[in-house]
Amino acid sequence: MDGLLTFWRAHASEVATLIAQHVALVAASTLAAVAAGVPLGILAARRPRVGGPLSAAASVVQTIPSLALFGFLLPLPLVGGVGARTALTALILYALLPVIRTTAAGLRAIDPAILEAATAMGMTPRQSLLRVELPLALPAIVAGIRVATVVGVGTVTIAAAIGAGGLGEYIYRGLSMVDATVILAGAIPAAVLALVADGVLLLIERALSTRRRRRRTPIAVAAALALFFACGVALLAIPRTDRIVVGSKNFTEQIILGELMAQAIERYAELPVDRKLNLGGTFICDRALSSGDIDVYAEYSGTALTAVFKQPVGRDPHAVRDTVRRFYADTGRTLLEPFGFDNTFAILIRGDDARSRGLVRLSELARHAPGWRAAFGYEFLEREDGYKGLAATYGLRFRDPPRVMDLTLIYRALADRQVDVIAGDATAGLIDALGLVALEDDRRYFPPYDASPVMHTSTLLRHPQLGAALHRLSGRITAGAMRRMNHAVDGQHRDPADVAREFLDSLDRGV
Repeated sequence: MDGLLTFWRAHASEVATLIAQHVALVAASTLAAVAAGVPLGILAARRPRVGGPLSAAASVVQTIPSLALFGFLLPLPLVGGVGARTALTALILYALLPVIRTTAAGLRAIDPAILEAATAMGMTPRQSLLRVELPLALPAIVAGIRVATVVGVGTVTIAAAIGAGGLGEYIYRGLSMVDATVILAGAIPAAVLALVADGVLLLIERALSTRRRRRRTPIAVAAALALFFACGVALLAIPRTDRIVVGSKNFTEQIILGELMAQAIERYAELPVDRKLNLGGTFICDRALSSGDIDVYAEYSGTALTAVFKQPVGRDPHAVRDTVRRFYADTGRTLLEPFGFDNTFAILIRGDDARSRGLVRLSELARHAPGWRAAFGYEFLEREDGYKGLAATYGLRFRDPPRVMDLTLIYRALADRQVDVIAGDATAGLIDALGLVALEDDRRYFPPYDASPVMHTSTLLRHPQLGAALHRLSGRITAGAMRRMNHAVDGQHRDPADVAREFLDSLDRGV
């Protein structure tokens, strides 16, 4: 607990920003869901033939897992892309069902005698709806808003995977570092927000339900909710100045490289930077760069060649870089000079297995594979330079089909003997920390993976100093230096920003 409090104190400003982003996303999406859901609920109550399909459509959306829904929305124009737009769209879709259903249920539950009395008093249907039905259905509507709000608080944590911000950033960062303190730094405030929102809305719901409430209570409640939602919308509506947006994929090395680039831009180009780190895999980052949601991220030459541009696997590092640079240029992006290290895939086993069986090379793995369990990241299983080609090249057949695991957990799964073979990164800090061994790729299956910044060309033209700032990192990050930085984060649970800052300081000192 002391470590968690220390972390919150050290990152007080960042925590406040993430909480504000979290609240803003939930408030704005819930407001939009209420604005759309209440009229749809009224329609569903008054015209069941129309309301049935509406409720069914909203129910179908609820069955789609959050990450899958984000994946569906990312490629769509206007509502998609990396960042808050996709998150807001998903949150609104998730919030519609409880608002529609509770609005319709609240209107249907009104005593018909009350409606007859309203008609007898000469009220028009519109007057009856506004003066009688909606006030009586308000407790049920607030109950739906309560459910939608709590669901939204939880869903926003997942939206951090697509750069939407919020407290989920700490959760993903903690997973990549395997650091429970960082995970709890995001999870506990998110849980508190959910409990507070649920409690406040429950009190409002009960106040509206009691027969002894005063006439002005609904007005006061409506004003309070409107203020809450307006604050959220205002936070989202704050215009973004011309800031450089740095992105990264969702593993430790990428987060460190993202921090190195961000801090280099701040330090040497003196430009403001927004960070959208921990975005996800290659395809999310590439799409974010293409659409302009981010300005720069670090990519690997072999990954760009095979996964991004769908070209045959190449072996010559210079030829691969030239091909990738040409393809990027044709799509309005610029591949800058490499950082200085090649982070190829590494097929890893436990050190004691390597020693007891005399395993050094990948070609020797085939005779042991039928009795072993393998686990790989989802990209490695699908990529042209991934598992299928590896298995064909080395004749690998494992005991069971390889398990799909997140890269942040796969190293510990191997160390804990949950699996026996994994595909990791050659520069991963956990290799040494957990006593793992990388088998030699003696048939040269894997292409080169030289890490380099990839930047939107328009951004580079608008700010020429960016190229000079990032050039300070070119050729300066060796494989050993990258492995040490990865170990500082993964093995010693240090903050990636601090590790990146120390490395830049060492470059400035000429160490």
